[in-house]
Amino acid sequence: MSRLLPSRSTQPAHAGVLITADELGLLLVAADGELTVRSRVRATTHDPGEAVVSRRAVTETFAGLSAPEVRLVVEGNRLAARLPGARFALPLLGNAHPVPVGLPPAVGTVAGAQLSAAAVPVAGAASREHALPIFTGVRLRSRGDRLSLVATDRYRLATASVSWQPVGGGEVEALVPAAVLAEACRQAGRADEVQVHAGGELFGLSWEGGSIVTATLGDAFPDAQLDRLVDVTPECVIEVESDALAAAVDRAARCGGVHGQVAVQAIDGAVLIRASDPLSGESEETVKATVRGGQVTRFYQARLLSDALRPTARHTVRMGIQADLRPTLFSGTDGPAATVDLRYLVVPMRASAA
Repeated sequence: MSRLLPSRSTQPAHAGVLITADELGLLLVAADGELTVRSRVRATTHDPGEAVVSRRAVTETFAGLSAPEVRLVVEGNRLAARLPGARFALPLLGNAHPVPVGLPPAVGTVAGAQLSAAAVPVAGAASREHALPIFTGVRLRSRGDRLSLVATDRYRLATASVSWQPVGGGEVEALVPAAVLAEACRQAGRADEVQVHAGGELFGLSWEGGSIVTATLGDAFPDAQLDRLVDVTPECVIEVESDALAAAVDRAARCGGVHGQVAVQAIDGAVLIRASDPLSGESEETVKATVRGGQVTRFYQARLLSDALRPTARHTVRMGIQADLRPTLFSGTDGPAATVDLRYLVVPMRASAA
């Protein structure tokens, strides 16, 4: 909850969390006007009731506790948290109740682990520049028994596809804030099944123990050329251990200059990772690899290259290097990235940018 919603807010209702004790345990609800988060916590309830306290205070107080159990009691205008040898009292926020938004209709279900494996890396390719909000989202679209996810910041693009089960002929066509979707799917990924909700300008996910509802970003970004972009015709294919390549890129990035530029050169049976800068120095490292095709060299921004390798961590990554400055395709040969058909494209840099 604390990761999905901002820790500070000028409106008391947006800064609080409603804690309700009922026969099922504790239900925590928080909302900031655009996003509503619900989380169910197992608890033994002696007396039903509710209390609104600062979300930030709850997070900071309970994050530091190591006791296996805590007793919550409303004492006057405080919510007291008692545990052996300690007591903490959080001020109640009175009538500053969060105003939650209900879940839109359920339109389908998807496996939690697959949704997380697809959404988290795809969301990482979205832009963080809010001047162009359309590129800060992940476009989700259903077609038959497949649910596709796409995000781009114009310098890279990630797409993934997972199987899903429509409910009552339901469909999804939504542009969802990337940061919200990524964190929600990290939490939902622990559930066997996740329900997808969509309707109007709202998108939601629900699973055993929690749910999120968020406002969408409006119309999805144009994708008329998406099929052409992901239809890669490589002139060189490299298969290499992803972690080894990522570590070499990280070391080379320290010599990458202001642009963080590193070179990836395909040679016989290996890739050569190079970087140089008059002030930072030089780096050159060889990583064993299987190389098919021409011995090419491409330059990349190290940060984008590292992000493209992260989804294939502990597995083998396949790099499809195209001619000129056409995007390089990163895909998994095994592991989670292969399971969800994750494809990650990064646009190379011009060598003169070093």
